[in-house]
Amino acid sequence: MTLIPVLTWPSAEARQRLQNRTLEEKELRASVESIVAEVRNKGDEALLAYTAEFDGCRLSEADLRVTEQEIDKAYSLVDDGFVTALRKARDNIRRFHELQKKKDWFFQDKNGSSVGQIYRPIERVGLYVPGGTANYPSSVLMTAVPAAVAGVPEIVMVTPPDREGKVPPATLVAAREAGVTEIYRVGGAQAVAALAFGTETIRKVDKIVGPGNRFVTLAKKIVYGTVGIDMLAGPSEILIIGDGSAEPAYAAADLLSQAEHDPQARAVLVTPAAGWGQAVVQELKRQAEKLPRREIACQALQNCGAVIIVQDLDEAVSVANMVAPEHLELLVREPFTYLAAIKHAGAVFLGSHSPEPLGDYWAGPNHVLPTSGTARFNSPLTVDDFCKRSSIISYTEQGLRQAAGSIQTLTEWENLEAHGRAVAIRTEEADK
Repeated sequence: MTLIPVLTWPSAEARQRLQNRTLEEKELRASVESIVAEVRNKGDEALLAYTAEFDGCRLSEADLRVTEQEIDKAYSLVDDGFVTALRKARDNIRRFHELQKKKDWFFQDKNGSSVGQIYRPIERVGLYVPGGTANYPSSVLMTAVPAAVAGVPEIVMVTPPDREGKVPPATLVAAREAGVTEIYRVGGAQAVAALAFGTETIRKVDKIVGPGNRFVTLAKKIVYGTVGIDMLAGPSEILIIGDGSAEPAYAAADLLSQAEHDPQARAVLVTPAAGWGQAVVQELKRQAEKLPRREIACQALQNCGAVIIVQDLDEAVSVANMVAPEHLELLVREPFTYLAAIKHAGAVFLGSHSPEPLGDYWAGPNHVLPTSGTARFNSPLTVDDFCKRSSIISYTEQGLRQAAGSIQTLTEWENLEAHGRAVAIRTEEADK
């Protein structure tokens, strides 16, 4: 089997490869609904049972919450270089998200009547951080830092334990550095249910954010309405538009950086330079051989990847807009020339020196991004996801009198007489 197919646009096979995927629910929904219901009804008892079943470790209720002493110890289990790098990344992320903060505003008309909008942080937010055999301190930063910037007073993190019941020390250090206030060693759909409905140990939250597997994503979908959620994220994606000017090794490395996430990750190169595309394929083969996660990366390239040959860069941009990828790289000579034509993408990386991992770890923009074509209507995680808005209305007597006639006309057309009377009773009294 070839490592990655090379296809010509707009062939049927190329279109099929780029077809956006939806969450497969049928075979999972009944299972996830059962898990959610069990946690809702049985609380900690269900959490502990599912943790034993899915994570392979037996915990007591007292073990669910990570203690401050454990976090203190975690610092002794990571090196100073990690902490230094983590803090620099945190500061970059904080600086970027500080620029997103909205201000309260008011508008007053000539009658002295005012309207406006005020912003308030959500009181209690749950962060889902993947774990178990994995270690994602970057995901801790990307979810917790904007929550802290927004002013959320209670930032609650859940993450799966390993078979010994432990959470990776790097994850714990990242949580403290980012401002997390509570940490619980529980994962999967059961953790989402605990955050949504609460248990004896975990108090319910108002909103759940953060990436996870299909069980986590479907659980978020099920509990939406009881709590808010950020988005329904699928497997990671990268689409690179290349004109042949960059080193083939760069494009190959960037494709592999996403392919190593998951066998269902999508890594796509779109280029009018067919010879350069073939050179990238050869680089993929060479570089993949050296990867510790080679098997996962190769499965992703074979299952979901593609090199798509197009007529020109304008057609490449059209393909990218159709896919609406999570990550889009413009690996071309003049990337800003094409930026205005990009309509749909979670994050856009411009030029040969802006590889996708800059966004995952360092630059500051959030790496929790819309996937599976949802960038057509959804956006990256921001400070706004941790705030809510309230509209403010304050009218003077003169302002209400001037509006009264028009309001009554509108209420009569809707046959809502009491609405009209609530205005009229004030203006009629003023006329006496």
